[in-house]
Amino acid sequence: MANNLEAVIPKVLAMGMMTLRENTVMPRLVNTDYQGRAAQKGSTIDVVIPSAVSANPVTPGGTAPPGTDLQPTTVPIRLDNWYEASFSITDKELAEIDAGILPMQISEAVKSLANEVDRSILALYKKVYGVAGTAGTTPFATDLQAAQQARLVLNRQLCPPQDRRMVLDVEADANATGLPAFQYSASGDTITIKEGVIGRKLGFDWYMSQNVLRHTKGTAAGYQVNQTNHAAGSKTVAVDTGTGIPAIGDIFRVAGHSQTYVVTGWTGSPNITSIQYEPGAKVAFPDDAAITFINSHVANLAFNRFAFALVSRPLLDVDPLGSRVMTMSDPVSQLTMRLEVSRLYKQTRWSFDILWGVACPRPEFAVRVLG
Repeated sequence: MANNLEAVIPKVLAMGMMTLRENTVMPRLVNTDYQGRAAQKGSTIDVVIPSAVSANPVTPGGTAPPGTDLQPTTVPIRLDNWYEASFSITDKELAEIDAGILPMQISEAVKSLANEVDRSILALYKKVYGVAGTAGTTPFATDLQAAQQARLVLNRQLCPPQDRRMVLDVEADANATGLPAFQYSASGDTITIKEGVIGRKLGFDWYMSQNVLRHTKGTAAGYQVNQTNHAAGSKTVAVDTGTGIPAIGDIFRVAGHSQTYVVTGWTGSPNITSIQYEPGAKVAFPDDAAITFINSHVANLAFNRFAFALVSRPLLDVDPLGSRVMTMSDPVSQLTMRLEVSRLYKQTRWSFDILWGVACPRPEFAVRVLG
């Protein structure tokens, strides 16, 4: 059995990595430039966000003007996602693997890990404050207006025009693939109607994910600004009059301008007295201005790859207790998965696990396309 295991483990891990690659969407679309050495759960790495540098007119002279003082900021990525998917197989099933037959258990175990990775990235929508579309209405039913709005918001938020992606849930994708504008193009490209794949349109690479999440709005309603000295740039506003509490990730507008803000926290219970939010206020909020929360919605996403970051680190591949352990990294998804095999009574236990962390270092590079 020992010899069989040594021969089979690389095959099983390779099979698992192919399944992982085929079933993850988001890891291929976000920033993964922070891979590295082995780590443990709870480790933290920093994503550097460069500081802005201004362009100035040149005036020749004997003394050069001072350069811009660079003050880059960092966003920590905590490796706090550690998931395992395990199963046991009999000696008969082990022989089938050795013969090149892929048991369903391997595929199902790895699919469950792939779903967890995708959902962890998609859950970063709660950091995103830009919105397009209408809450409660699946986009792209009749036109491309939601994509045009998303493009407009990204441009206003100074998002780079390259490396933009659009990730839709199954309903929005079904609508989009049915649009004549996508099914038939002036160039004669019919891949959408042939394969159900939109490809690159309107400056976005379009994808479908079954793991796109739905945001459920909190109970906050009827609040108004309750301060006369609120300043532009502030990230906290005092409130009164209303009832209930918001949920982290709720989107709101303040009467008088169109900027949308995302709730990051609040104080007070059962009725709140202040709201913390991002981004900093674009204008000073006037006292008694009404605060309106957007309804519950599906959080489809349009984004540049640098809006979100993923780090997957290899776990240690040495087990002092004698289990067989092997680690493999996928250059496409940038995920690293470990396979640990231990012998039990008449069976072999197989355990796949992944350690990763996610962050949203550039929320201004993303927009929720509401559904």
